[in-house]
Amino acid sequence: MKELEKAVVNAVSGPIKEKALTAFGEQIEEWGLVMPEVEPLVLDFGLGDFEHIGLIEYWIANEIEAGYCGKYLFLFDGQRCPAHKHALKHETFFVVKGAVKMTTDGEDHTLGMGDVLVMPPDRLHTFAGEGNSLILEVSMPCLVTDNYFENQTTQNWLESSAPSP
Repeated sequence: MKELEKAVVNAVSGPIKEKALTAFGEQIEEWGLVMPEVEPLVLDFGLGDFEHIGLIEYWIANEIEAGYCGKYLFLFDGQRCPAHKHALKHETFFVVKGAVKMTTDGEDHTLGMGDVLVMPPDRLHTFAGEGNSLILEVSMPCLVTDNYFENQTTQNWLESSAPSP
């Protein structure tokens, strides 16, 4: 099973997804941007509170054999990605639009448009939109099994996407 297919298993669907994508599309249009022709993932990380904990991901590339991944991450104002880390993945975040509060191992960083933050493996991190925000993540390949969430409910949600033995 490809990594994107594993991620899609737990994506939000129905009215919440449609409302989120409509609001997202309006913001992207207001900014004068165009997104890639890929199906976006609307994620609430199994917590059922997309308005506060979640994001929209656009997977541009996840080239495991070539060793790279590129994603757009969109957060609505005040929305947060839960605290997590990766054993293998090294990430670089670039703020395209808006501002983001990044917390790394308990240390806060406010990033604005054009700012970059490098996230080495094994660093606990979370981030929240300060206003609607768009981040470009350039990283090592995304492997669903290389995400370790601080919140056990979210970790269980993630593991439910793993294929059965």
